Amino acid sequence: MSDSTVFAAAAPARGLTIGVFIAVLALALGITFWAARRIQSATDFWSAGRGITGGQNGIAVAGEFLSAAAFLGVVGLMFLSGFDGYLTGIAALLSFVPLLVLLAERMRLAGRYTMADVLGLRLPIGRVLVASGISTMCIAAFYVVAQSVAAGSLIEALVGVPYWVGVLITVAAILTYVVLGGMVSTTWVQIIKASLLMIGVATMAIWVLAKFGFDPIRLLNRAAAQSGKGAAYGGPGLVFPNRVDEISTGLAFMLGTLGLPHILMRFMTVPDARAARKSIGWTVGLVGIFYVFVAIIGLGGRAILGPAGEKLGGKSGNLIAPYLAQHLGGSPGHAGGDIFFAAISAVAFTTILAVVAGLLMAASGAAAHDVYGTVLRKSKATDSEEIIAGRVAVAAIGAIGAVLAIVAGKTFNVQLLVGMTFAVAASANFPVLLLSLTWRRFNSMGVVLGIAFGLISSIVLIILSPMVWSPKTAAPFPLGNPAIVSVPIGFLGCLIGTWIGRRERLGLGTFDKVRVRSPTGLGAEGAQPRRPTPGLTPPAVREPVVTR
Repeated sequence: MSDSTVFAAAAPARGLTIGVFIAVLALALGITFWAARRIQSATDFWSAGRGITGGQNGIAVAGEFLSAAAFLGVVGLMFLSGFDGYLTGIAALLSFVPLLVLLAERMRLAGRYTMADVLGLRLPIGRVLVASGISTMCIAAFYVVAQSVAAGSLIEALVGVPYWVGVLITVAAILTYVVLGGMVSTTWVQIIKASLLMIGVATMAIWVLAKFGFDPIRLLNRAAAQSGKGAAYGGPGLVFPNRVDEISTGLAFMLGTLGLPHILMRFMTVPDARAARKSIGWTVGLVGIFYVFVAIIGLGGRAILGPAGEKLGGKSGNLIAPYLAQHLGGSPGHAGGDIFFAAISAVAFTTILAVVAGLLMAASGAAAHDVYGTVLRKSKATDSEEIIAGRVAVAAIGAIGAVLAIVAGKTFNVQLLVGMTFAVAASANFPVLLLSLTWRRFNSMGVVLGIAFGLISSIVLIILSPMVWSPKTAAPFPLGNPAIVSVPIGFLGCLIGTWIGRRERLGLGTFDKVRVRSPTGLGAEGAQPRRPTPGLTPPAVREPVVTR
């Protein structure tokens, strides 16, 4: 029985769900038009004028991170596989520790808008920015696919339209408010979305626990009994029978956050490093609480829905959370069940809108600011020209992601799809960023080969993995996630490129500047006035004088 057949047999009131869906779109578009009037410069478009506070940015970072995969995907994985389904959530939470220690403050103090700004601070810009831009756009395309798969499935259940129509509706809405509203719009949508998501998962988790006397052991035992897998449901091996694959997936989520362009770009929106550090504190708190709630919801889905939930949630389990909400509220056709189903579905849809918007902002920054503005126009492009180029890039990447999501179909669990994106980010971006901030000898050839080795190896191994190949055909590469192989290959590319590349006087001469600027902020760009006085320009940023 297909997901659509199940939905038709037990559909909530269609008018209510469509009304909630339209309300969510109207809210996002209202924020967009408000934000569009506030965009006065490229700094406003890509970094919200650096006027976002640490607390606001922390909530927005949590919003960027807590995607449809984190909600729908992890709930689905826990419903299907118990303990193994929670591994990705734990690894994702732990990723913020190295992000805080290694990159968050350094990124804010060394860069302007994008990851490539950090690289360009000490290296020749041309090929470095092109390589970084290609990597960012590839990661964006992968992430758009994962989120669009979730959106298509959700809208199919929410509104009753075909999956591919749901994908197109989602991408069109996202493109509208990213193209018009920029980072200001994206930030406030993230804040609202994160707040709604936390309220939604908290309500569901408390409701589930109430049904089991607030006894989590009783909940776990009931879920294991309903799973048909017995004690195996509470242990490893159901999602990742291969222990190496389990480690590789955890590594991808652990290190991938440190290479995700839309997460790193968030630290450019705050006024200083102290605010960047405060952002991480807010984010860790919210993400940690979120994953506790998600674990309860996943177990509750199995304990309450039982085997019948496998038909409702589909093979991927992506729709377990909305149908559990419907059951908690009553049942199909009852007002309580219909309202809760519509509300949780709307929260999940808002999550998709916000996360893809943030990712497309990062991709537009790489395409317009890095490649077009800096490389092609030799830093002579005006703010308006860069913004136009960024909007064109957003439209192109969104269209490509929508097509790939339609081709991929709705049978993939979105959390595992996101794991592929994290593997690409960890392999291509993380080694380059880390070495550019810490290794004096590192040069532009190291950047190019590091990104090329990490990007190509991760994508090729994903294509050769069991996730892509038919279950009836042995995949050439045995692991579902390639991070354990492709991350070392990315570092190897950095080392080889640095060894064979020439010693760049610019790179060696400015490493001391980076070493001073990244921990202290001397010479970094601060927050700019929201509306500069006509005819006046902000004073030039003075670089620190560093003696060698």
